[in-house]
Amino acid sequence: MTNLLRWAVVAILVLHGFVHLLAAAQRFGWVDDPMLARSPGLGVLWLAAAILLLAAALLAALGAPTWWWLLAIVAAVTSEAAIMTSWSVSKSGTLVNVLLIFVAVYSLLLRGPPSFRAQWRRRSKEALASVAPDPRPLTEDELAGLPEPLAAYIRRSLRHGEPREATLHARFHGRIRSDPDGEWMPFRGRQVNTFGDHPTRTFLMIASRSGVPVTVLHCFADGRATMRAKVLSLVTVTDAAGPEMDRAETVTVFNDLVVLAPGAIVDAPITWTSVGKRQVRGVFTLGTQSVSAVLTFDERDDLVDFVSDDRSRASADGRSFTPQTWSTPLRTHRDVEGLRVLTRGAARWLGPDGWFTYIELEYDEITYNVHEVETGAAAGPALQGLTPERVSRSGETAHRRPRRAR
Repeated sequence: MTNLLRWAVVAILVLHGFVHLLAAAQRFGWVDDPMLARSPGLGVLWLAAAILLLAAALLAALGAPTWWWLLAIVAAVTSEAAIMTSWSVSKSGTLVNVLLIFVAVYSLLLRGPPSFRAQWRRRSKEALASVAPDPRPLTEDELAGLPEPLAAYIRRSLRHGEPREATLHARFHGRIRSDPDGEWMPFRGRQVNTFGDHPTRTFLMIASRSGVPVTVLHCFADGRATMRAKVLSLVTVTDAAGPEMDRAETVTVFNDLVVLAPGAIVDAPITWTSVGKRQVRGVFTLGTQSVSAVLTFDERDDLVDFVSDDRSRASADGRSFTPQTWSTPLRTHRDVEGLRVLTRGAARWLGPDGWFTYIELEYDEITYNVHEVETGAAAGPALQGLTPERVSRSGETAHRRPRRAR
């Protein structure tokens, strides 16, 4: 629920609950009312409805947990049962209960078992469960044979003795648009990646267009990809799948690997060749897909761009794909604890009229080698950049160093 809707629901529930408390007092005979006969049994019913309504209001005020919709429906049904016992004087309360059930159903679709959020948690849990714990530290011998400056880039990403990245859980924020003249939409979200022979990517984004939420879920596993988007968690506006989507998301997985988890590069099925003093080409083979990209490094061995011709641009509804060159220019490097860190990046398409940047993104928090994600949290709030306190290499409390962000 949006903040405005949430607080409106809280106010209505509190008022509705207090009306039920008054009716309970009348039924118990604590307040004289010629319209309602004394009945302790019905007093209990009205009191139970009041308690449920006020409990639902309290939880909504505190942020409405995932299961809030169930409490709201129980409160509405109990309230309506009480109202039916004195329909002639209480029937107006039915409108409030109908509204409450509508909001509860919306909350179910937003955060309950059918929601993209719940699907993201389930898919993330499955992916993390398939990864062996405690990855090995990266050794210098494993960097032998890699072209420079790729080896230098990887070397600067991990301290000696640190384990390579096997999984990551990230929170991010940014803005996105559909075309060069389109309105920028702010977004926030989360993603879980696993690396190795069978990489996965589970990506959840909640954007806002003119105040209306749009939820997007990308899933990639076993070489298959899907992308779905819903407005208000109700109306499907994008549903993409198929060979073109599989290939496009394979490029994205390749990009995540080299940008977010350089230590995992040595275990990935990639063939590397030098194409210039500061450029290398990688061919990433996963199942039946084989995609390539050119990585560009600057004189400080910072990765500054990733360019691929193997990722097609999806239409707004996800039903068609147009081959275009895709690039992720990487920006805003800084030194932290003797290491170079990238804090911001973007993604763009090369169309007939030149480059078009469609997304600008910043990772706020990245935790590496995680084994689970919390089950009840929504996408995280927008923070102001990666800091040493926002990154963990062990999946525990984040007190290490920042990491690269796309």
